[in-house]
Amino acid sequence: MCRWLAYSGSPVRLDDLLYKPANSLVMQGKHARMGVETTNGDGFGVGWYGNAPLPGVFHSTEPVWHDRNLHELAQQASAARVFAHIRATTGTAVQQTNCHPFRHGRWLWMHNGVLADFPKVKRDLAMAIAPELYPEIEGSTDSEMFFYLALTFGLEREPRAAVAQAVGVIEDAGRRHGIEHPIQMTVATTDGETTWAFRYSSEGNSRSLFHSTDIATLRAQYPDNPLLHDLSDDTRLVVSEPLGDLRGAWQEVPDSTCVVVHGGEQDLYPFTPSAV
Repeated sequence: MCRWLAYSGSPVRLDDLLYKPANSLVMQGKHARMGVETTNGDGFGVGWYGNAPLPGVFHSTEPVWHDRNLHELAQQASAARVFAHIRATTGTAVQQTNCHPFRHGRWLWMHNGVLADFPKVKRDLAMAIAPELYPEIEGSTDSEMFFYLALTFGLEREPRAAVAQAVGVIEDAGRRHGIEHPIQMTVATTDGETTWAFRYSSEGNSRSLFHSTDIATLRAQYPDNPLLHDLSDDTRLVVSEPLGDLRGAWQEVPDSTCVVVHGGEQDLYPFTPSAV
């Protein structure tokens, strides 16, 4: 399906996230270790927060390992909060408007997974989106529709509750159409200050998701590792799969869990869809 990462901490150059790690996102584009597909070459996107009022986004339909413009950009651009996503389509077109992360105002959203039998439930889900939001949908993916369902249910006010309600609506629609397992998801969303990441599936066997161990703990464990001394204490990553093999650096996010990252603090909460 897809792979993604969500970074927050001190400003970091994009190539330090996308290219340099042993199992970088660019490497995962060709050789994902934990994804359903080993190749994720149907486009990519990067979102980051700088000095402008809204986050920047860069999307391309090129395979991530083949895009020279991304390589040039990544060597110059830096940010303290970065979303990056590589795509393996589940059937919708390879086009820029279908590349994650999606943006609405200050919010970014990216998804790995699928709304099962999306053509069957698409109309029902579209009808549940607020009329004032629906015209903003630019692409044709289930992931973007999921985003606008969450916005409809109050993502900008209470993200955990909004995503729970959106998933509840998706599962209800799916089961009314005879779909046994309506949703498979890892999702990340941010307003530029806090990141919320979710791991859930209707079947209880969700796509992989990991969070980083706090930097102070890793420094104590590996005092001679120079990379750990270059990272700020508030550095946090949530990723589809670990970026490297340093023992103890990555913790698996339990199934049916929401991870909340804010100011270097990280909390895990049980996640359950809201009943419809």
